[in-house]
Amino acid sequence: MRGTAAIALAIVLFLLASLPQAQGTAPATPLTLLSRDGRRPVPTIVLSGQELVALDDVAALFQVAVREDTLAGGLTITYRGQTIVMSSDQPMASVSGRVVALPSPAVRSGNRWFVPLDFLPRALGPIYESRIELRRPSRLLVVGDLRVPRVTARVDVPGPPTRATIEIAPAAPVVVTTEPGRLVLRIEADALDVTLPAGGGGLVDAVRMGDQPSTVAVFLNERAGPARAVSADVNGNTRITIDVPGIAPPSETTAVPPAAAPPAAGAAAPPPVFSTSPAAVQTIVLDPGHGGDDVGVRGARGAQEKAITLQVARRLRTLVEMRLGIRVVLTRDEDRTISLDERAAIANNSKADLFLSLHLNSAPVAAVTGAEVFYLRLDREGEDARRAAESDEVPLPVLGGTMRSIDVIQWDLAQARHVEASAALAGILEQTLRAQVMMSARPRQNGPLRVLTGVNMPAALIEMAYLSNADQERLAQSEPFQSSVVQALYNTIIGFRSYLENQRTP
Repeated sequence: MRGTAAIALAIVLFLLASLPQAQGTAPATPLTLLSRDGRRPVPTIVLSGQELVALDDVAALFQVAVREDTLAGGLTITYRGQTIVMSSDQPMASVSGRVVALPSPAVRSGNRWFVPLDFLPRALGPIYESRIELRRPSRLLVVGDLRVPRVTARVDVPGPPTRATIEIAPAAPVVVTTEPGRLVLRIEADALDVTLPAGGGGLVDAVRMGDQPSTVAVFLNERAGPARAVSADVNGNTRITIDVPGIAPPSETTAVPPAAAPPAAGAAAPPPVFSTSPAAVQTIVLDPGHGGDDVGVRGARGAQEKAITLQVARRLRTLVEMRLGIRVVLTRDEDRTISLDERAAIANNSKADLFLSLHLNSAPVAAVTGAEVFYLRLDREGEDARRAAESDEVPLPVLGGTMRSIDVIQWDLAQARHVEASAALAGILEQTLRAQVMMSARPRQNGPLRVLTGVNMPAALIEMAYLSNADQERLAQSEPFQSSVVQALYNTIIGFRSYLENQRTP
């Protein structure tokens, strides 16, 4: 009886040992290896939340030797005299004597050993002859010194006119050609790591990979006019800005006025028309609040103040530049940290005529809602500074023996001379915002706001909504709400320009 039981137990143990110790599933998107030899798929499995690659596949792809130490329960991977040692119970590897942490240990499934995908860049990469880079989000494994820039695309302003932006990181030469119904960007690279929007917007139907390698195509719809693409280097990246005007329907076509009759013989020709003074508003600085490590207000569902303010600022810049021809400067055009003094310095060095700081609000009570406008309030010291700002001048000699006066004012009191214009700006902002979005119970307020004190031009701060309110958090992230805010600010700029022109009219 004992002999029969022993035989049965031995059979059970043999069957258990014959079964695979782990069963994995293939990932939804396969991993692709890019090298000088081209593209090839890399088989992987997902097991207990970890993506794994078989060591026999690694051996075939990278010409490494794999040896199993059954006694110690470990593995030795060798490449050109250098070794990697792994075990099945520790999430680490010894790479030529240096310990490297890994997400999980080696796993045996049937007769095959699997290692975590990060083994390739972390453990094999340091001893391999070529660079190994894992780009997990885009499902790429780049081997060797290939030029594989990351390419992202977005539609900033649906319009019309429509503005789309394509970012290439790091910078790479680009040739843009116009074809019927589309623009084609030919990027000088070995391959592209692309993240493209699922759809288009406005006059752009879609942005997709082109017909040829290393090309991206921007497809335009039938209402699109001739598109214009401008390339710029921004912090080591290439930015392609594409502006697409709309084609006006026949009913909206502007009639060409008849030519003026020539002057009668002997009559004096009319005098030429010259602009006697510069435009009241030539440069605007938009200040998207927060950025980088400074998230600002965060809504309960994850909305971030720093992201929404940048989205609105970009859209407003496009609208103002295209329709009004006014130069627009952003204190930040990416997700980076920037101090209040830096923001003021950008505005002052740009010699701006107007400064708008964009923010979102928060309150302890979730029921508080609505947009608010803030402008600088001066205390007694500030009033004294304003009067001093109107009179503090230093005479400097100029060529020819005459003197020229320049203004001198303390940096932290630069706003003092503009308090009246800033108050007028705040009033216009309240009116235009009220026509587009919900306002709070206190729509216009004043106070000694630090971001406004150092700018030497009319300035105001706009709190667009309260992210502490669930409905307003959802609203602030929506395209219709942001479009309404942009339209209100655009109308404000037109109204304030008229105010300044009236102020200087004799």
